[in-house]
Amino acid sequence: MELFNHMFTLKIESLLILAYLIGSFPTGVIIGKIFFHKDIRKYGSGNIGTTNTFRVLGPVAGIIVFLIDFFKGTLATVLPVIFHLGPHYLCLIFGFAAIIGHAFSIFLKFKGGKAVATTAGFILGYNVHFFLICALIFFPTLFITSMVSLTSLISILLIFIASFFFHDLALTILSGILVILIYWSHRSNIKRLEKHQENLVPFGLVYWYKKHHQK
Repeated sequence: MELFNHMFTLKIESLLILAYLIGSFPTGVIIGKIFFHKDIRKYGSGNIGTTNTFRVLGPVAGIIVFLIDFFKGTLATVLPVIFHLGPHYLCLIFGFAAIIGHAFSIFLKFKGGKAVATTAGFILGYNVHFFLICALIFFPTLFITSMVSLTSLISILLIFIASFFFHDLALTILSGILVILIYWSHRSNIKRLEKHQENLVPFGLVYWYKKHHQK
């Protein structure tokens, strides 16, 4: 029994490292360097995520980066299911390892992205119903604000509140931690928001209003 417990612990530790490494995969940097010969960290906001990729490298690259960053969160989250590790709450831990990997990538000297796409992928992997509610929060908010950063900041708070209705203490605790992480990773965005200098996406109510108003 002691040998079995030791092997089980070793298996979990090894897969947790794998989950972190999956999250650490610097999609935006790799896509930029291989296909565009650009280090995305030197352009736009300097962020390696979806939004900056869209602006710097275009919509095709942006979509590819989003999908990979999204599904690496999902893949890491379902590792306990794939390897039959037991309690479903372990998926939370593995998903969080991927999110930490994205935000503090070992391949980028422990720097990284803002983890929004990877967080969304983690939520899908953990609870599909919760993911649908999060999508219903995120996309209408994005349409109203025309700003990915502001949408992320508002949505993560609403998602944290929504988690209480699922009566899943582990999910609520992790959602609270994600509020802190998302706000911390958006420090520069918050400063730009305060100065009314944040970039807009080319759709939504605020974008259309400003475009019409400027005329």
